[in-house]
Amino acid sequence: MSKALGYAAQSAQSPLAPFSFQRREPGPQDVSIEILYCGVCHSDLHTVRNEWKSTTYPALPGHEIIGRVTAVGGEVTRFKKGDLAAVGCMVDSCRDCPSCKQGLEQYCEAGFTGTYNSPDPEIGAMTYGGYSDHIVVDQYFVLRVPENLDLKATAPLLCAGITTYSPLRHWNAGKGQKVGIIGLGGLGHMGVKLAHAMGAHVTLFTTSPGKQEDARRLGADEVVISSNQMAMAKVLNSFDLIIDTVSAQHDINAYMALLKLDATLVMVGGVPDPLPMQTFSVIFKRRHFAGSLIGGIPETQEMLDFCAKHNIVSDVEVIPIQKINEAYERMLRSDVKYRFVI
Repeated sequence: MSKALGYAAQSAQSPLAPFSFQRREPGPQDVSIEILYCGVCHSDLHTVRNEWKSTTYPALPGHEIIGRVTAVGGEVTRFKKGDLAAVGCMVDSCRDCPSCKQGLEQYCEAGFTGTYNSPDPEIGAMTYGGYSDHIVVDQYFVLRVPENLDLKATAPLLCAGITTYSPLRHWNAGKGQKVGIIGLGGLGHMGVKLAHAMGAHVTLFTTSPGKQEDARRLGADEVVISSNQMAMAKVLNSFDLIIDTVSAQHDINAYMALLKLDATLVMVGGVPDPLPMQTFSVIFKRRHFAGSLIGGIPETQEMLDFCAKHNIVSDVEVIPIQKINEAYERMLRSDVKYRFVI
């Protein structure tokens, strides 16, 4: 075991504070990574404050990790000391179920091992994430980082990037398609960039008129203020795909009405409480209401390579770890463009 330092919360009410703990020594298949940057995801805040009612304390979050390899196990073939490396939301899975065998580890039927707040069979305790100085991960769950990308701005791709890339790919976003993105936060700004790079006609839905100029800079072809009923009425029955990134209560039926026949709205925002849906929202036009969860390891690597090809990274604000509690409060106020990175 090796000593590690990080920031963790001891309860739902306590702030994140310095925390010392033990990482395992690299096994034969393991990669040890010095963490250079870690993105701050809204899931981190949900977990630290136990808003999903599933947190085990102490909780040390962080699953958007960019770093450099410092040691590898004797059987590691994918990485060597000195390589750039990345770790996303998963550090293990059963690897044997139908989902895992398809490279869809995020849907592992036994449940994947999360990068933090997840039971780790390797150590018999909970996993601790990237708000720390280093991490040890099985080589299969470590990703290659294209060298042309800005490292600090690449970190959020490991969650915000893949969370929006996966449904866009699965539902075949591309030329000739009209794609809507709801919300221009950490997830939404990546959805706009990626859908634009895929060649789709991109519409951003926002409640904030002040975000129109930024949305167009990021790649939106048009912006609709969702609180404006006339503006919403103009785009009824016109979308092939809508990605909903909002994690707070909102009127899902207003967006379902914007879908064409057989079109799909995909939820990627984790709303803690149920969203009331009118059955006629889906019955008419045979619409689909779906969900999507990050991506598997092969698709996450594909996403990183796609971003390298199109020079796509997150818009970030870099903070020292000592300002993480302040960053959480600012994140709740949407006072960041568009992702904090430690």
